[in-house]
Amino acid sequence: MQYFLTHSPVEFLFNKNEKNFVVEEIPLYEFSGSGEHLILTIRKKGLTTFDALKRISETVGVKLRDIGYAGLKDKDGMTIQNVSIPKNFADKINLLDGSDIKVLNTTYHNNKIKTGHLKGNRFYIKLKRVNPIDAKKIDEGIKKIVANGLPNYFGYQRFGRDGDNYLTGKAIIDGTKTIRNKEIRKLMINAYQSHLFNSWLSKRVEISKIVEEFNLKELKSVLNYSEDKLKFLKSQPQFFKLFIGDVMKHYPYGKLFSASEAEIERFANKDISPTGLLAGNNTMLSSDDAFEIEKEFVDKIDEFGDRRYAWIFIDQIEGKYREEEEWYELGFFLPKGSYATTLLRELVRTELNEIDI
Repeated sequence: MQYFLTHSPVEFLFNKNEKNFVVEEIPLYEFSGSGEHLILTIRKKGLTTFDALKRISETVGVKLRDIGYAGLKDKDGMTIQNVSIPKNFADKINLLDGSDIKVLNTTYHNNKIKTGHLKGNRFYIKLKRVNPIDAKKIDEGIKKIVANGLPNYFGYQRFGRDGDNYLTGKAIIDGTKTIRNKEIRKLMINAYQSHLFNSWLSKRVEISKIVEEFNLKELKSVLNYSEDKLKFLKSQPQFFKLFIGDVMKHYPYGKLFSASEAEIERFANKDISPTGLLAGNNTMLSSDDAFEIEKEFVDKIDEFGDRRYAWIFIDQIEGKYREEEEWYELGFFLPKGSYATTLLRELVRTELNEIDI
């Protein structure tokens, strides 16, 4: 996948444990403080979300299906997230506290927490063995991301341990492979949808970099576009160049609509953002010039389709270098569905799956 940032790779060491990787879920809305559901803010270490839910079920006595949660987190690092249980189990939650799971706070709400009811996640990441020169690269990268935004690639976790789940998904779509387990089948197809999205987005980032780096005369020999189209792309102030017919969406929430020249200023002002296709059923496609690129990454997939923000804006990000310890500490917020490893990949300019982060 094409990088947005242009500095050379950063040397670093990262161990994904509770001291170096912390993620805190930010709920979509404030809990009401009253209602039939008890909200537990839990801190877990060394447990997946499903592990934690099973522990709550077995310890408190509540059925798994009655426990609500907003998002899934893996077992590495430390996670702070909210879960809901019926309030009649409130007198048993003191039995939960242990070394790997602890209840930090409780409140009440009218409804059970549902999957996706999440504004986003706040992250803390510590990188070790970072020298002062590489620390400056990260500093400059943060400034560029704050000013311009970030390509919203799916993280490597989406594609399985070996990174090739999408190939199985494509084989299922092509009819050359059959998987009877519905959940695994869906997982593989989702990986293929994500692969198509990432491939399209990488192509668009590549085009944007070319437009940024070359003058109009040079572009004529590099891109097979008309002079009017090249002038339109070159005139845009933001890094990620829009095409007529791009499917846009108000940011960070809103309805889909097709881009015209009038959208350039709104995108530059971070009011709207372009979306990429998650190929599937009943999904809006781009049109005009944008579709000439997108059509290469469209496939007939009999699964739920959607549009995903191609470009996200990050205004809550801080970096602090501790030169004596050679540590670089990152703190940032990402909207739901975005990957911390995608942001980190840009800042260190390294494929994280290759170092088994």
